[in-house]
Amino acid sequence: MDLHTWLAFLAASCLIAVSPGSGAVLSMSHGLSYGVRKTGATIVGLQLGLLLVLFIAGAGVGSLLLASETAFSIVKVLGACYLIYVGFSQWRVGDSGSLMGNGDAPAVSWQRRMLTGFLTNATNPKGIIFMVAVLPQFMTDARPLWTQLLVMAATTVT
Repeated sequence: MDLHTWLAFLAASCLIAVSPGSGAVLSMSHGLSYGVRKTGATIVGLQLGLLLVLFIAGAGVGSLLLASETAFSIVKVLGACYLIYVGFSQWRVGDSGSLMGNGDAPAVSWQRRMLTGFLTNATNPKGIIFMVAVLPQFMTDARPLWTQLLVMAATTVT
């Protein structure tokens, strides 16, 4: 990947990172519920889910998914159901009595927080659509696909 292409991708990644979405809402929710330190597991899960979506979209599977209305609908419904489940679970926990993020919420294992983060990004059909639309703008057939994807993945998660 050329330097100017990478810099353009870096700028796009920064804009994407600050845009609100389900991952940002989950991070804020877990930060308020469990405290900043314990939210690290959620963020790792979100990043792993993002990597999966990036590699799916980059490998062309995302395009195949978009071509099949049935497959896309299944992913869309699963993603919506999962987000409803996460929202309902947060609602059931109720008010932890603090908005300062001091970790007063009931204990949830780091594996559970990481899985929640992973599934939030991995089941987000908007993320797949977005990656399918964005990645080709920065890719070239003059270089190996996997090295380009690895550079983009490293840029996106750091």
